[in-house]
Amino acid sequence: MGRLVILGGGESGVGTAILGKQKGFDVFVSDKGEIQEKYEEVLEHFEIEWESGEHTEAKILNADVVMKSPGIPDKVSLVKALVEKGVPVISEIEFASKYTDATLIGITGSNGKTTTTMLTNHLLADGGLNVGMAGNIGDSYAKMVAEQSFDHYVLEISSFQLDGIVDFKPHIAIITNITPDHLDRYEYKFENYIASKFRIATNQDQNDYLIYDADDEVIGDWLKEHPVQSKLVPFSVKQMLSEGAWLENKTIKIRLEHKNLEMSKDILALEGQHNVKNTMAASMAAMLVKVRKETIRNSIQSFQGVPHRLEKVLKINHVEYINDSKATNVNATYYALDGIKKPIVWIVGGVDKGNDYSELMPLVREKVKAIVCLGVDNAKLLDAFGNVIDLMVETYSMEEAVKVAYKVAERGDAVLLSPACASFDLFKNYEDRGDQFKNAVKNL
Repeated sequence: MGRLVILGGGESGVGTAILGKQKGFDVFVSDKGEIQEKYEEVLEHFEIEWESGEHTEAKILNADVVMKSPGIPDKVSLVKALVEKGVPVISEIEFASKYTDATLIGITGSNGKTTTTMLTNHLLADGGLNVGMAGNIGDSYAKMVAEQSFDHYVLEISSFQLDGIVDFKPHIAIITNITPDHLDRYEYKFENYIASKFRIATNQDQNDYLIYDADDEVIGDWLKEHPVQSKLVPFSVKQMLSEGAWLENKTIKIRLEHKNLEMSKDILALEGQHNVKNTMAASMAAMLVKVRKETIRNSIQSFQGVPHRLEKVLKINHVEYINDSKATNVNATYYALDGIKKPIVWIVGGVDKGNDYSELMPLVREKVKAIVCLGVDNAKLLDAFGNVIDLMVETYSMEEAVKVAYKVAERGDAVLLSPACASFDLFKNYEDRGDQFKNAVKNL
């Protein structure tokens, strides 16, 4: 089979190593950082050679194929050297898909993809389908392919994972929306990031489906310039459609290949207009794999949503504390500010990925009474909102941020953690940031 080198010894890397070993590859895992003990134990169990703390080029450049962790940029010199040698550098999604005949539902987008992925999986599972959920969420997709035999996979796929595909082809692709994000990885060119998202449909043909937000001008403009081969399935909350999903008064209406489904928007367990869209996308994916309409209606009412996404933590002295740590970009924070109907004390900040805060300005003027900055460098936030908000406080730990918010907030307010930034300056990841927020609130 040849030599498979894996760069990155995390969830996707170790999962790929297991599958590669099973398929007869000579496997080597290399991580420049420290590999977690639980992953080291798995590699030892499967007798897979590995190293951590360095990349030994002699053991890497002789690869026949390389699976790169999505966290490693293409511009790293080692990756460039592999590409120059003509060694394929692919993602876990690409590698694992070669070894399964399951029906693939691939979900990407700047925001909403985790909720849409979890809801789609929930609908298919409730519909009695043998389904696995993987990708950017939960267990490694490659490990699932190695150890399970699912008939369907629902995959949350980031732009970084899509950058490493060659033949990957989902039967159903969903693009929830596209707004500027991760521009630091795309030479600060929005069009590069858009192109990356649309790679999900690159290999689709006329037997496949692309479900997309018809209200998203970026998606609409791209499709006009770059037609795809798949069947287009739009959804909208602003316009009536002849095919797809739309909102009529308070009723979600879906018409899809001579099937109709109607349900009241009020049955959704999730709040907010963006979740109406996520529900439309997931429902249409479920209909396309023949989940019954009644099952879809019932399942949507029981779906509880995603941790760290507008998660209600506690009410203290009639102030609501809301954890939206998963909002790592401006658009996600826009949804949060837009959806909350109370005066807001907003905790924001972290590693800025080339953010433009101007689209938040109308909502900030209307709803935000105080801003608590939480980051190593808050200069851009102070610059953006210093003339708009009278009270802006800089903090450097979650405990401090929550205490400041507690002092500022009054009866009837909401304290919202919605950072609009990545978490790596002060936290391990957005989950750690959200967990620290919840703990700090509970300790007030």
